[in-house]
Amino acid sequence: MAQPLSNKTVAILLTDGFEQVEMTEPRKALEQAGAQVHLVAPKAGEVKGWKFTEWGNTFPVDRPLEQANPSEYDALMLPGGVMNPDHLRVNEQAQQFVRAFFERGKPVAAICHAPWTLINAGVAEGRTMTSYHSIKTDLINAGVQWVDQAVVVDGALLTSRNPDDLDDFNRAMIELFATGAEQPATGRQPSEAPNTSFDTGAGVGATGYDSPRHASSHGSNVDYHRNVPDPKP
Repeated sequence: MAQPLSNKTVAILLTDGFEQVEMTEPRKALEQAGAQVHLVAPKAGEVKGWKFTEWGNTFPVDRPLEQANPSEYDALMLPGGVMNPDHLRVNEQAQQFVRAFFERGKPVAAICHAPWTLINAGVAEGRTMTSYHSIKTDLINAGVQWVDQAVVVDGALLTSRNPDDLDDFNRAMIELFATGAEQPATGRQPSEAPNTSFDTGAGVGATGYDSPRHASSHGSNVDYHRNVPDPKP
């Protein structure tokens, strides 16, 4: 089977308190698809996961944030957890790192509470996104059109709600990172065109991995949106 990400290098930005399964499962999916994956963190050494209700395992950091160059990566993945994005969103280096992917048009996937970091990085306004339900109001206040959907793809930004959605998230992430869809400029508004729903539950795409295929709106797990520039006066 062809590996759709065999020529890709992906950064996973995280710090202590990340929801462990939201890193380990996406990393496994990325590596199985052929990607080289680096854990990038504000500190060198190790980071410690959070396993639902208690501290989890420790993982070696592949690249300290101060040594990580966004130009070396093809895509960015942001796991959730509460403590993890709460620290990252007030870290200026982390904000700059995230912002660089949007400025360079590179795909980004964020799950659970991770969109908090997108707010502080200044890249959330005008986008259609989902997240863990408890930060819905934060995203709406930041100018986001919030959708209660397992996976939402807006341009080259993919967001998802929680660990229960990981299968759908991983499939859509592989598809997005493989195609490298161009990231619309920050601050653009979603188009007024009707939303298109896709079903990630079946089918094998051109990449050789399960990928979204067109389906009816019933039972759909992925919403796709297209950002367009604001009309000029």
